[in-house]
Amino acid sequence: MVREFPSRPWVGVGVVVWQHDRVLLIRRRHPPGAGQWGLPGGAQQLGETLFEAAVREVQEETGLSVTPYAVITAVDGISRDPDGQIRFHYTLVEVAAGYDGDADPVAADDAIDARWVALEDVSTLIEWSETLRVIMTAAEQRRG
Repeated sequence: MVREFPSRPWVGVGVVVWQHDRVLLIRRRHPPGAGQWGLPGGAQQLGETLFEAAVREVQEETGLSVTPYAVITAVDGISRDPDGQIRFHYTLVEVAAGYDGDADPVAADDAIDARWVALEDVSTLIEWSETLRVIMTAAEQRRG
């Protein structure tokens, strides 16, 4: 199915992975957001639950096995071309997950880089305000 200039929105999952007080970020290889830092994630596959999609996407993009535990929020990801046509349209369900290991992520698949980032440093890398909002919402939910 065509993701670029689609006939309908795609359901995607973004994953806020916590390792103690650090968040897992990846730098995207492909549009939308190519070259930008963001959360691991991608399109949900047919027959796959949100949490299964979250585990698969993090594994594919970083090599890490995570444990999803909550839905944080949902975000509309709509990108238009210069003529105003919808180039990408994702309904992104943002999921919180934990990682108990001590391994560093290894960028693969859609990620050209991956790293653990201290919460206070996340805003220096993230360009899309919605991603930053999701991470901060997840941090508040964790504290609460």
